[in-house]
Amino acid sequence: MASTSFTLSGKRVAIIGGASGIGFEIATLASELGGEVIIGSQRRDSVAAAVSKMAGAKGAVVDLTDEASVAAFFADLSSLDHLAITAGDWESMSPKPTAEIDLTAARSALDVLFWGAFAAAKHGVSKLSAGGSITLTSGMLTRRPQKGFPLASAMGGAVEGLVAALAVDIAPVRVNAVSPGLTLTDVVKSMPSEFIDAAVSRLPIPRGAEPSETASAYIYSMLNTYITGQVLPVDGGGSVV
Repeated sequence: MASTSFTLSGKRVAIIGGASGIGFEIATLASELGGEVIIGSQRRDSVAAAVSKMAGAKGAVVDLTDEASVAAFFADLSSLDHLAITAGDWESMSPKPTAEIDLTAARSALDVLFWGAFAAAKHGVSKLSAGGSITLTSGMLTRRPQKGFPLASAMGGAVEGLVAALAVDIAPVRVNAVSPGLTLTDVVKSMPSEFIDAAVSRLPIPRGAEPSETASAYIYSMLNTYITGQVLPVDGGGSVV
């Protein structure tokens, strides 16, 4: 990695889902590394609140379930170097057996996680610099399915398949994904401690990730110019046990 510079100075970085959680941490780290940050999220008040906490950041409303909204988001950008997408309510996918899954809700989730990401790639690629990057989000359950979570595993698989396909199709723009394990966002920390303890107790690193730890993998994906088509696990070793 001798040629990799650990700075985003002069780079424009958009984070869709950047108003909270892991996305906000990505935006914070990108800003600290000198990047010009654009935060996208579905709710105007959330965008405004996030932008107010970060000097120099800009923000815009974008709804990944609405292709026209996605197109408008990128139309307003003159150029872009890196795009990260964390939007998607992974954390709210409560465990349910297959027979009890609401398929209407499942389709809505896929509209964000898969089709929304696809729409962002479709409309964003023309704005991305050669060698720029897109980083999507899957999850540990993709590689290590658990009883009660078939939907999360299947959706993560769809995202990882999209990563491989786009890495070939839109090169030289690089496309990768980060696969987080349990990350201690505000939403996760509001869950019962018994649930969190049970989720991490078997891990080689038996704790949840700090949001900044997970976010740093997205920054790595932006900075390492020789990585594409890959999935970066940040899961405390969950993918190997």
